[in-house]
Amino acid sequence: MAEIIIVIVVLTVLFELSNGWNDSANAIATVVSTRVLSPLQAVALAACMNILGAFFSTAVAKTIGGGIVSPGAVTDGVIIVTLLISFLWNSVMTWFGMPISCSHALIGALMGASIAHGGGTGILNFSGLTTIFLSLLVSPVIGLVAGYLFMRLLLALFGRFPHGSVNRVFGKLQLLSAASMAFSHGSNDAQKGMGIITLALVSGGFIETLKVPVWVIIVCALAIGTGTALGGWRVIRTIGVGLMKLEPVHGFAAETSAAATILVSSGFGLPVSTTHVISTAIMGVGATRRLTAVRWGIAGKIVMAWVFTLPVCFAAGWLLMTIVRQF
Repeated sequence: MAEIIIVIVVLTVLFELSNGWNDSANAIATVVSTRVLSPLQAVALAACMNILGAFFSTAVAKTIGGGIVSPGAVTDGVIIVTLLISFLWNSVMTWFGMPISCSHALIGALMGASIAHGGGTGILNFSGLTTIFLSLLVSPVIGLVAGYLFMRLLLALFGRFPHGSVNRVFGKLQLLSAASMAFSHGSNDAQKGMGIITLALVSGGFIETLKVPVWVIIVCALAIGTGTALGGWRVIRTIGVGLMKLEPVHGFAAETSAAATILVSSGFGLPVSTTHVISTAIMGVGATRRLTAVRWGIAGKIVMAWVFTLPVCFAAGWLLMTIVRQF
């Protein structure tokens, strides 16, 4: 049994690596595109802050561990299938430069594999899933509105100052907002892997409650930090350059709005898509200039990747688990 837990830990590390690889754009795309930091400087800052953010809370991990399916109804096989599918989807989408919700990939795969194992939807925790899906759906809207309103506030306060002076000031402030965004990313996304390992430990009888062990926090923190350090450069170009032309003040507004949204969600134990939140925050910031400032064609492709992630991973998890059960 211990060997299976080791396999699950290894697969969770791979998932967190792929998560950090895809989501590194969330933390550094704006600060790189505005040229406040070099790519290597931005990656180093984001990786360190990701690791620190992972120690912020374990509330999201507990939500993932018990909010989707009952820990007692899950097998090691379900968890392994979930991790394989979500890791592969994250990696393929990152390779093609598409920012996705790694949360949607993980949750969709776990739902599909669980239903295939349990023989029906009765295995799902619909109360917990309702909360999870509401947070996943509402948080991008909050990011969009917050980005728009915060940028409008900054324009009202600093719009009459010389353009160059404003960008110099916010270029320095963007160091803080980029660090906050990376910290918030670690505070939410690192916990998803923690929740999966803890779920496996409860299912295997190694621990009795969904309290996350310290070693699990450390493993997931280092894994997502390392994944961020790899830098998903194609995704970074999509978010940081493809969506709109950013200046330091825009980057500051988007990162601050997104980081605040994510940190509040993490504090309440609500898993959100950091990719969704930062992307919609950028859209909100861009909309204050003019609607055409946002490249809506690129935005549409990003939204389509979001829409398909959960159902594709659900179907893949269900199919692979169905095949595995034949042996």
